[in-house]
Amino acid sequence: MHYLGVIISLVFVVLVAKLLLKKYNPHAVLLLSGLAMLVISQILSYQMPSLENPTGFAGFDLFRYIKESFSETNAGVGLMIMSIGGFVAYIDKIGASEALVYVAMKPLKLLRKYPYIAASMVIPIGQLLFVAIPSAAGLSLLLMASLFPILVNLGVSRLSAVSVITAATAFGIGPASAISVSATTISEIPVITFFLHYQIPLVLPLSLSMMITYFFVNRYFDKKNNLIEIVEKTEEKILKVPIYYAIIPILPIILLIVFSKIFNLFKTPIILDTTTAMFISLFAALIFELIRTKKINNVLNSLQTFWNGMGNIFKTVVTLIITADIFAKGLISLGFIDGLLALAQNIGFGAIGIGVIMSIMIFLASMLMGSGNASFFAFGPLVPKIAKTLGVESSTIILPMQLSASMGRTVSPVAGVIIATAEIAKVTTIDIVKRNLIPLAVALAIMLMYHYI
Repeated sequence: MHYLGVIISLVFVVLVAKLLLKKYNPHAVLLLSGLAMLVISQILSYQMPSLENPTGFAGFDLFRYIKESFSETNAGVGLMIMSIGGFVAYIDKIGASEALVYVAMKPLKLLRKYPYIAASMVIPIGQLLFVAIPSAAGLSLLLMASLFPILVNLGVSRLSAVSVITAATAFGIGPASAISVSATTISEIPVITFFLHYQIPLVLPLSLSMMITYFFVNRYFDKKNNLIEIVEKTEEKILKVPIYYAIIPILPIILLIVFSKIFNLFKTPIILDTTTAMFISLFAALIFELIRTKKINNVLNSLQTFWNGMGNIFKTVVTLIITADIFAKGLISLGFIDGLLALAQNIGFGAIGIGVIMSIMIFLASMLMGSGNASFFAFGPLVPKIAKTLGVESSTIILPMQLSASMGRTVSPVAGVIIATAEIAKVTTIDIVKRNLIPLAVALAIMLMYHYI
């Protein structure tokens, strides 16, 4: 065991956490720290990660790691995530996301006499929307525009309303989620199988626990601080597109479920992958737009929104995956995983102990970074080696880690979703985090007990 390498890797983990907390660029921090660890590993003659085509010179091999990571990511998970980003940008452009939110919010108006029940109902409804609109900041802003006035009119405080809206993005699940796609790639499980058989059974009790905890936490704090307010009834927002546009955001999910091995509805199997489903749904959306507007030139020009969305996801999420992969390679080369496993075994931990430690670590990392993607992409790739050493399936460890990443973001004062909603609601980010911390901590504890015990 190279204890020096483990100590150095821990120093890098702490250093990276501090730099990210100070809002240094995460892509640069992860990339440079990963390369630095690889250099140290070379100097100390540690075992380096394998390369498909080494250059023959150790110095150049450092950059070959970046090249191969780009190639592997862009050919697989990167293209999938970019297609998702392009589709999300397009449905937002044509108003389909707004139509879906408009339809989903209708049931809440039936609970006028029970404002805190209505507020708690936002969580499962918002979670369903989050599966189809996998942008935490994007969905939250849509809900702030459409749902926030409704909740306030029902007698819920501004702080309680914004807390449940952000809580709706606490679980990044489904085939359109970047974290889910990465988790399925790591665990080598089909994305729709992972969604239906792994994520949903675990998220259902967590959503129920959050509904209950938010009901009591928000009611308690509102009464304690005398924050309950009732404002003049706000006029209902007019929908600018046909209501049937609400089907467009969920079309990829419908396609993936119908054409999957789960149901076997056809004699000759028809299996769709996520990327293909996104492109099919894009062209369906184009047809919807052509029927509505009858302006073929405008519809053709609108396709640029899709390409722009793909580009935006590449420069943010995909490049983050690549830089995080280099960071993970650096940790592995210094013996971080071997050290973690040795420590766990000496203490008496097995797969359960390691899984709990990794989940809590990612939860805290997301709080520091304000990004579930950054924390998961940094530590997720380490799972296969851990699982193989412990003799368990990768999915056993990866599932709670994946959920912990998005849960941690919901209690981060530097997360984009928290900052954006706090600005609109005219409350502080710290106040939102205080409301979210108890329900999310309870959900984290329930998740770890439910999954491992």
